[in-house]
Amino acid sequence: MNRILFLLLVLISSHAIAQHVPTFEEVISLRSVGAVTISDDGKNVAYTVQTTDWNDNRFDSEIWLSKNGTKPFQLTNTTKGSSSSPSFSPDGTWIAFLADRGNKNQIHVMNIEGGEAKAVTNEEEGVSSFDWHPSGTKFIFQKSEPEDKNKKEKEKRYGGFEADDKEYTLSHLWQVDFNPHLPDPSELPCYEKADSLKAKAGCIELPKAKRITEGKFTVTSYIVSPDGTKVAFSHQPNPLINSFIKSDISVVNLSDNKITPLITNPSSDGLEDWSPDSKEILFTTNGSDTLSNFYTNSQLFVINISTKATRQLAKALDEDLGGFTWTRTGIYASIWNKTKRLIYRVDPATGAHIVFKNSPSQIFGLAFSKDGETMAFTGREDDQLTEVFVCSIKGNAEQLTDMTGQTKNWKVAQSEVINWKSKDGAIIEGVLHKPKDYDPSKKYPLLVVIHGGPTGIDTPTPVPAYVYPIVQWLDKGCLVLRPNYRGSAGYGEAFRSLNVKNLGVGDMWDVMSGVEYLDKKGMIDKTKMGSMGWSQGGYISAFLTTNTDVFKAISVGAGISNWMTYYVNTDIHPFTRQYLKATPWSDEMIYKRTSPMTNINKAKTPTLIQHGEFDKRVPIANAYELLQGLRDKSVPVELIVYKGFGHGITKPKERLAATWHNWQWFNKYVWSENVELPMGEKK
Repeated sequence: MNRILFLLLVLISSHAIAQHVPTFEEVISLRSVGAVTISDDGKNVAYTVQTTDWNDNRFDSEIWLSKNGTKPFQLTNTTKGSSSSPSFSPDGTWIAFLADRGNKNQIHVMNIEGGEAKAVTNEEEGVSSFDWHPSGTKFIFQKSEPEDKNKKEKEKRYGGFEADDKEYTLSHLWQVDFNPHLPDPSELPCYEKADSLKAKAGCIELPKAKRITEGKFTVTSYIVSPDGTKVAFSHQPNPLINSFIKSDISVVNLSDNKITPLITNPSSDGLEDWSPDSKEILFTTNGSDTLSNFYTNSQLFVINISTKATRQLAKALDEDLGGFTWTRTGIYASIWNKTKRLIYRVDPATGAHIVFKNSPSQIFGLAFSKDGETMAFTGREDDQLTEVFVCSIKGNAEQLTDMTGQTKNWKVAQSEVINWKSKDGAIIEGVLHKPKDYDPSKKYPLLVVIHGGPTGIDTPTPVPAYVYPIVQWLDKGCLVLRPNYRGSAGYGEAFRSLNVKNLGVGDMWDVMSGVEYLDKKGMIDKTKMGSMGWSQGGYISAFLTTNTDVFKAISVGAGISNWMTYYVNTDIHPFTRQYLKATPWSDEMIYKRTSPMTNINKAKTPTLIQHGEFDKRVPIANAYELLQGLRDKSVPVELIVYKGFGHGITKPKERLAATWHNWQWFNKYVWSENVELPMGEKK
């Protein structure tokens, strides 16, 4: 090979593997895996994949299938909609799923060998969720009750009005037969209208659903017993968000629809799973605690459905418990342990627990074969996107997907977990992201990104995002700190309780002590710092706006500005009462001490406020209150309202806009750069 040809090949090869900084659109367009399930025989795995549809401005979800460990392929394609909740039939022949294919969400089935999907239900209200009956001959499903027949007549006469906390629709359980040999009704339909050309004989109709539950309650979750004779279900008085505190568990016999109350603690009770022999039920509960269950641990119990005897399991497992599956080989769940999420196994006889799997380092939803010997789950290592894995419970996990391959040529975040001591001595962990070409001899600008919750958690990841262009900022030359401040999940009940009666104040200690830690190590340029966050992270950012002046810029996403006005406007009033241990009229001072607006006169930091127009969790009045206060103090401030959205930005175009707005704001005030919102080609 001559020298010129060799150099040319080297240049071509170098160009092919050259890493680039992804555009905002590329980050938002990353495909991601979701719900995973496995067939009873453990041979086949199905899961959902989310993609981005820029033309229709939506995120789409479809089902993928891996047969016998082979390369997965896309199984469904619902036009203008998504396919969700994949579930194998007991014999493994069919995959059932939910999809709206022009007639609201209905149960559909497909043969795993291929062919067209066909609808199993045609419910006017649509189907919310479903479960196969162990026989494989029917489905148990949940749907909303029909709307009040008099509603339209009321509106005709009196116009539109709504009584607070009284306008809702209950959900109940139904069952419907499944006949795999029934032809598609569209081949020979039955007409509904009396004056139509109705086929008198030979027409094809879907089986009619039969009601299972009825009463003044709403079903929230349910599981069919392995022997197929009963359904256990969680229920509460109504679907209003705060009614979860009153949730109980009952059992209904499928032979006569007789309902027997089973767990009726004063606080919330949550159904987890049946025992494999159908004699016991696993559940979590807050017992009689209705005053602190937002941040204290739930407990795990078993009840014998015949004797009603109960026993507690995993007593020493110090984390909020839930998401358990009971198999013949044990009881399993994935639970946070600091920034790791591990699989724990609980012995149903002794109640003892062990760490069962710790690889990959973050493991999410679990699914098991019928014998409990094979499992599928989603998870990732710190430098991966979330992938689908499958393994024998005695073996190592095998990765089925390659979502991380999408970022193969990207410049991604370099992550490490650090810890420091807060003002009151509490040990705080956080994720520190560094640029690809990090130079330890330099001091970098610092951006602090604060998660919501407060019982959320941040972990190492190659592409941290949402509406914050973190990867692009890292490439610009900065460090990003994501603190797991007091109240975060993964660190036990005592840690989650540290910001009770100390919201904002203690959170600020944790953020600022993290900044000081990095400064003492000589890593950051304190003249170039910014802070941002959404929801509870937005609240902490607002608190920093009015209580510090160390940041050059702050972004408040859907954040609380005044606990007093928030308390009377939010849809989760108990949250405030539990964390502040008072109402505004019983202890005005605690509401003032923890509210950003209290120290608005001290505010100096340029602040961007981002909020959804119809946010019920943190009503938009919070944004306007902070906006006006900062305007009155002549602090640079801008409010951007995202039209039609609630608490989160759930469509790609508006998420792109919010990302650009943060990019503009921090580039202007931290880097002194004016950036115009591009109107032509994509960035």
